[in-house]
Amino acid sequence: MTSPELAEEVLDDLELLRARDPRGLLPAVAGAGAQVRETARLTEEAGLGRVTEGGRPRGLVIVARREGAVAASVLRALLGPSSPVTVDVVPGPALPVWTGPSDIAVVVTRTGAGAYAVTPAYEAARRGVSLVGIGADDSPLRAACSTARAPYVALPRSRVRHTTLWSLLTPMLRLAADLRLLPEGAADTEAVAAALDEVAAECGPARETVVNPAKTLALELLDALPVIAAEGPLAGAAATRAADQLATLAGLPAAGFRLPDQRVAACAVLGGPLAPQDAEDFFRDRADDTGRRLRLITIRDADAGANGGAEEREPRSAAEAMQQVLRTAAAHSVPVSGLAEHGEPERFARLPRVARQLAVADFSAVYLALALDHERAARP
Repeated sequence: MTSPELAEEVLDDLELLRARDPRGLLPAVAGAGAQVRETARLTEEAGLGRVTEGGRPRGLVIVARREGAVAASVLRALLGPSSPVTVDVVPGPALPVWTGPSDIAVVVTRTGAGAYAVTPAYEAARRGVSLVGIGADDSPLRAACSTARAPYVALPRSRVRHTTLWSLLTPMLRLAADLRLLPEGAADTEAVAAALDEVAAECGPARETVVNPAKTLALELLDALPVIAAEGPLAGAAATRAADQLATLAGLPAAGFRLPDQRVAACAVLGGPLAPQDAEDFFRDRADDTGRRLRLITIRDADAGANGGAEEREPRSAAEAMQQVLRTAAAHSVPVSGLAEHGEPERFARLPRVARQLAVADFSAVYLALALDHERAARP
């Protein structure tokens, strides 16, 4: 296991970071704001009016996996339970049997290739379903959308794998805004881009670990077994992304719990057999602890609402459930890291706020991977 001291030296050595990052993950993550702006322009050029001029559909069927599925879950959480249309996320290649001409099918993929993307596009055209494609330029999906005379957001092939979340989410935000599914200003992509630019300045590789929230979190995760507690469905989407990035990029498993409905499970883990056994000894030397130690990562959402616990025997708000989880962590001496809670997050609107959380999570996962030299080790 890499020591924190050695890892900090790696993270503050720009030349070493470049050498350990052959795919350019750090520049790609740092360029998320520019990615939003470029994709917003490409979406405008795609001409979504061909599917939005007919008014609101009965439902949106989003065909997506991995980053695309996370983007779809962010959109669904923003729409919330009062959404005037249904939003279903399916992995493909089959469309749901009930999908028809009154629906819109959105096929979302970085590459625009593979049966799970191309097959549903042709199936949508055959059934008379309005279609929107999002994927790489000169891809089979683009050809399918062209055949169906459907709008296609053509993404540059320079997009780096595992860093294309905002390229896939931005067109869906624009589609929802054009269909008037979101309140005015709720899908402000320029505000999102500005928030992502701010995180890039705060968490970029040139900023030293001692003042860099993402590098600090990466160091905290070196010997940790992360338990992610998410306050509501939007934070839950961010938690899914954070866990996937930690696993995929750094090889670190993370358990995720969405509050309030998974409050009991989260508290059971934090107070279970993996918690410090001598939790009552506050003055013990933590260096003597063996193996990985639980670390609670909280993802907050002040707008999660008070009625998220309908599934529970004793319904409670997401905020109340988070407080109970934090009390359990404190009682068992489990350390806590708040994701993107620096810099007065309350000054941001809801979508830019979750954009900051997603960006810090991406930076942290990349830094952890580079500290462990996992990127070069994973390359053939």
